[in-house]
Amino acid sequence: MGTESVAGIVMLELAAEAFQAKNFQLAADIYECQLQNFADIATQQELLVKRADALAFDGRLSEAFEIYQRASKLERLRPAQLENLTECLTNSIQRKEGVVSLKNQQESGSTACGGYDAFTCRICWGFLYEPVTLPCGHCFCRKCLAREDMPVCCKVCKDSLKLTDVQNYRVNVVLSNLLSKYFSSQLLAVQLRQEGNRLYAEKKLEAALEKYNEAIHIAPRDHVLFSNRSQINSSLKRFEDALSDAEMACKLQPHWLKGHLRKAQALLTLRKMEEALTEYLLCIALEPESKLAKSEAQKLLSDLFAPVPDDVQEGIPDCATLLSSRARIKGNAVTSSGSFEHTSSIRLQKDCNKNKDNTILQEELKLPQVLSCTDTADSLDAKPTCCGERGVPSVCHPTVIDRSYILKRKHSTEGEEEEENKAAGREWPCKRSKSEGALKGGAGSWFAIASDLDAADLECSLCMRLHERLFYEPVTTPCGHTFCLKCLERSLDHNSKCPLCKEDLSEYLAQRQYCKTFLMEDLIAIYLPDELVDRQKMNEEEIAELSNLNKNVPIFVCTMAFPTVPCPLHIFEPCYRLMIRRCMETGTKQFGMCLSNSINGFADYGCMLEIRSVEFFADGRSVVDTIGKRRFRVVQHSQRDGYNTADIEYLEDEKVEGEQEAELRTLHDAVYDQALTWVNSLKPEQRERIEGHFGPMPEKDPEPQVSPNGPSWCWWLLAVLPLEGRAQLPFLALTSLKDRLAGIRRVLLFMSRNRSR
Repeated sequence: MGTESVAGIVMLELAAEAFQAKNFQLAADIYECQLQNFADIATQQELLVKRADALAFDGRLSEAFEIYQRASKLERLRPAQLENLTECLTNSIQRKEGVVSLKNQQESGSTACGGYDAFTCRICWGFLYEPVTLPCGHCFCRKCLAREDMPVCCKVCKDSLKLTDVQNYRVNVVLSNLLSKYFSSQLLAVQLRQEGNRLYAEKKLEAALEKYNEAIHIAPRDHVLFSNRSQINSSLKRFEDALSDAEMACKLQPHWLKGHLRKAQALLTLRKMEEALTEYLLCIALEPESKLAKSEAQKLLSDLFAPVPDDVQEGIPDCATLLSSRARIKGNAVTSSGSFEHTSSIRLQKDCNKNKDNTILQEELKLPQVLSCTDTADSLDAKPTCCGERGVPSVCHPTVIDRSYILKRKHSTEGEEEEENKAAGREWPCKRSKSEGALKGGAGSWFAIASDLDAADLECSLCMRLHERLFYEPVTTPCGHTFCLKCLERSLDHNSKCPLCKEDLSEYLAQRQYCKTFLMEDLIAIYLPDELVDRQKMNEEEIAELSNLNKNVPIFVCTMAFPTVPCPLHIFEPCYRLMIRRCMETGTKQFGMCLSNSINGFADYGCMLEIRSVEFFADGRSVVDTIGKRRFRVVQHSQRDGYNTADIEYLEDEKVEGEQEAELRTLHDAVYDQALTWVNSLKPEQRERIEGHFGPMPEKDPEPQVSPNGPSWCWWLLAVLPLEGRAQLPFLALTSLKDRLAGIRRVLLFMSRNRSR
């Protein structure tokens, strides 16, 4: 007996490994063979379920369903035991319908998944109302953000915002004005929706329904309105109306999870169990992490496999029906707004009749007189909740379900269902006429903006250009005002307050997260393409001009700089903040350094510096790590946007050959030894400070004329010698290495004599 038990355990482990390796046929066979080795009911049921799981994943759903039902006869299956079957059915629907989950769509970079357009809030998936722009550049409804947990995580880019006052961000002024101008009807519909939500929370259901009827009449393509009205109708026990509204929401926006949840719950309330299960499976396909859909699907499967009374005909769920493509994602988008308006008006006229029909239906199905599982005490825009949550009595899954209605019900074709609806006097809102034209913008998109969008609606108030002030790389501040990125940066260089409302932007400045407002960029690209091209050309010309390292080169007037020698800088003046930023944006990362000059403003000779790194502080200041590159002579002095510029020509040492080269080598070696002696004579603390700032003294170059600037140790020595800038400047202007070495030797001799005294 013990040997058999050990062997059985080994075989079960082998079956589990086979299942994990996707060898489902082998796993199913092993589980079937092991059934006879275990007598207790619990173990037998477990083996039956595992065998059924393997058959299901092997594509043999009909056989799997029979095994699940056998297992259920031993003891009612718990919902958790049907997790694998739920996953298998969901995968089948995904393959059959080509459904891509919202998560995968976002990861692939899709910005308009399933027909959602730019004016959709990605939290409530409704029309963008009172838009607030987050630091990442994405826009959401203000009320939606108020309901989010802190810290806020953007639903589009998944950026977890570090700012603590995101919920205090103001409405985007420019976008709000645009929506008011071009979407007045849709905004009115949203206001009616919010009034309806308030009435619903106060349990004034009929008044809430009236508000939603008005809103749908104004905006017959708003899927959120149909979804919320479905919940109101469900609360009013108008279950057919609830289902019809939910179906319309799904047709308007086929990839919207909440619409399919509403439809599934409406089907469940009407005891259409298999159809409800299919809808829940589709919900999981759209959102694999939907706990509600998974829980409800597993409960339904548990009910459908449960043993039936003796007087009821035995049967099992029809797998073909469960995976049917009727009214699924593909081809589900409604293609004309006219029929929506027609359907809405008919439905408004038939509310009283339908209320009567639903009362009869409820009595016929013996449904309890309680609110449906979709009812909540807060907002209609909230996500649907499970039965039993929030104190709502559970009506979806009683202990014993009368399955006679399900098992004896023949699944009709789409045409038969239409005939049944006509016979019952119900409108068939989903049927479309082939002659009806397509909606502009596609199903689920909002009304299109007129093609003659006024460019004045999208102008930057800071731009100094006379003829072209269209937003370029628009950025929105926490106070809701929008500016061109470069305009805003220049303004914050001088003052950390908003240029318009004067609100303090210190925290925003400290984050330095100037992300472009994507919706505004999209509007400009779509509706003002010619103006955008002009702005792009203007920007490209400006970048090309700023990238020229011969003409109008930016000049930092401060100190002496030498080739190959580090030169750290503390940047705090607004003009130099702008200069450094431009050097980084153009990619040159270079600017000139010159001493000041009372005649021309700065000296005629200088050194180009290359930026190696920039460290910004919260108040906008920065420490810039640079290193010297090439020497230059100023040809023409000028200015640009508050800082100095110059046309320059670069300097190179003149090379010598023959006897002159030999003399130069001898001089070079002698002066290097002299310099090394002077450096070694310094006190240890002095050397430590020098090397901490400039680095150690470079090694002697084997070929002194290789570099156009001469040996790097010469420039290092000039930088550390205690000379004034006026004394150092002539060395920078020399193009003769011999003269430079001779000058350094004289300085070293002078230093040695002073020390000896």
